[in-house]
Amino acid sequence: MKNREARTPQNFRMKLQCDVEVVNRMLPSMGLRSKGRSSRAVLSIGRHGDRSLYLLICTAKDRSGARYKLKENIEKFFTWFVEEGKATVRLKDPAIDICLSKADCSSLKSFLSAARLAHRGSDTDSLPLSALGPARARDVEKPKKKLSILSKKDYPLTSSFPYSLEQLQVSYCRLTRVDLRMLSLRALRRLDLSNNHIKKLPSTIGDLSCLAELILHNNHLESFSDSLCSSSLQTSLQHLDLSQNQLQVLPARFCQLQQLVNLKLDHNKLLRLPFHMGRLSKLRFLSAAHNQLTVLPASFRKLCLENLDLFGNPFAQASALEHTIRLTFPLRLQELASRAVVERRIPHGPHSVPLHLCHELDFSKACACGRVCVDSYIQTAVSINLHLVSHTVVLVDNMGGTEAPVQKHFCSLLCYCEFMDGDLR
Repeated sequence: MKNREARTPQNFRMKLQCDVEVVNRMLPSMGLRSKGRSSRAVLSIGRHGDRSLYLLICTAKDRSGARYKLKENIEKFFTWFVEEGKATVRLKDPAIDICLSKADCSSLKSFLSAARLAHRGSDTDSLPLSALGPARARDVEKPKKKLSILSKKDYPLTSSFPYSLEQLQVSYCRLTRVDLRMLSLRALRRLDLSNNHIKKLPSTIGDLSCLAELILHNNHLESFSDSLCSSSLQTSLQHLDLSQNQLQVLPARFCQLQQLVNLKLDHNKLLRLPFHMGRLSKLRFLSAAHNQLTVLPASFRKLCLENLDLFGNPFAQASALEHTIRLTFPLRLQELASRAVVERRIPHGPHSVPLHLCHELDFSKACACGRVCVDSYIQTAVSINLHLVSHTVVLVDNMGGTEAPVQKHFCSLLCYCEFMDGDLR
């Protein structure tokens, strides 16, 4: 009795859910070809009748399943692509190939190991065998691609999310953190966690290499992790909704998410937009209404948008006469060297220069003359018509304005004076 109880938690090893195609190797000799279609199936290993070990394959069309004897009946295992959830088991009698695909990698390996033991007839007493009965309808359904959970009572507490999900919405469930079970859904393309109470995002969201849409509208987020900007999201994420949260700043590396097409930042507490905003070359839709923005970064003018909404921000009145001077006379050797590194595009990193200098080099500014400045410059703000960066512009204020202040930098007093002469004229 104790042995049976000890095996019970391992029963999942003797069952495998995957796509199966059974190919009759005799068909070519009869001038026939296999249809080449796989079906969702449940495979089980257990004893039947004469107490021999059998493989049972149940599908939606045949839930009772077809049985195949295993002892000394497996001719070969083909496992070249087992890491991709694929394998083939070749039986002697009948002469068929059982082609498995879309299986969980670790479950497939465990199942194949059990099949080997059953074939050899050794150590079979230690195998946690399954009952060879009809499969449940839900076990042989086609893989689920889309799931929406819109109330806390419907949220799964014990069962896992279908591994095949490509779209998952979990809203109005009062989640305070991202469920780690969601982070194992490697096929996920759209994750909607809007209208919850999430305060922090785990960096492992960046492991979802297929994720194209991440919707976090109306949560309690106070930060967006810097590590997410250096993850696989750099090449996959196209739509990001961070509206109605508690964000004050976005990380310096945010603009490494260079596949972004649609970015929503409305109703936060943002004091500024990322310095390298202009590097988001694929960005077409940007909304950052109702924040605390007073000025836009200098690179903002490089954007090429279709729709822009900056309504309800306390933008300052742009005046070139109001400026911040961080120039030293003469320029320090460090500043001269830093400018040369940037202008000549000399490769650099923490292995060659101190980390704080890497940070300064990454935030070098472009002067109107075409040169760069790093830590020694004059900064002011100029007003630009937002139609220069976007085809459609939502009014900036209730007065019908479409202009906003943008930072401007100068590498020297001469450049600043020349700009002021032109501006005054």
